[in-house]
Amino acid sequence: MKTDDLIKALAADAKSVEPPIARTLAIAVGAGALLSLIGFMMALGPRPDFFELLSTSVRYTFKLIVMLSVAIPAFFLVRCLSRPDFKPDGSLWWLALAPALLLLGIALELASVPADTWHARMIGHNSFYCMTIIPILSLAPFVAVLYALKSGAPTYPTIAGAIGGVLSAGIGATLYASHCPDDSPLFVALWYPVGFAVMTILGALIGSRFLRW
Repeated sequence: MKTDDLIKALAADAKSVEPPIARTLAIAVGAGALLSLIGFMMALGPRPDFFELLSTSVRYTFKLIVMLSVAIPAFFLVRCLSRPDFKPDGSLWWLALAPALLLLGIALELASVPADTWHARMIGHNSFYCMTIIPILSLAPFVAVLYALKSGAPTYPTIAGAIGGVLSAGIGATLYASHCPDDSPLFVALWYPVGFAVMTILGALIGSRFLRW
C-alpha cells in the first residue's frame, strides 16, 4: 500500500482513532507534568509569597501567563500532530502568541523603568539556574509526550518531536517561573528561550527517528 493511501485510510478511521490517541496524550502529559511538579516541589517549590504575588505583581503574573501561552497551544498542536492527516498550516502560528506577548511586555518594561536599569534587569541573578533547571523539569513531560506520539501516527515526526519539546519546555518553564525571583520580561526574553531551544532541538532530533513509521 502506498503511503498516501495508508494516510487516507487512517484518516478515514479518525472517529475510532482520535479519542484513544487524545486520551493517551492527555494522560501521558498529565502524568509527566505531575512527576515534574513533585520533583519541583521537593527541590525548589514556588516562591513563599506565591499567592500574594499573583494578585500584586504584574510582572510575576505576566511571566506565568507567557509560559502557559506556550504550553497550552503546544499541547493542542501535539494532539493534532499525532494524527496522520495533519497538515502544517496556520495552526502553527499559535506558537507566536508567547513571543508576541513577551515583546509587548518588553516594550512596557522599557517604557516604565529607567534606561540605566535595563541591563541589570536583563542579566538578573539566576541565569544559570534558568538555563539548566528548565530542561531538567521538562524531561518527564518530554518522555511522556514522545510515548503518546508514538501511540499515534504522526506523518511529520521531526515537527511532532520539536513541538513535543516545546510543550515539555512550556511545562518545565511554568514550574520554574513560579520559583524564579527574576520577573522582568527582559530577563525572561534572554534566558528562558535557552531551555526551550534545548528541548525543541532534542525533540526534533529524537522525533525524526523515534516517531518515524
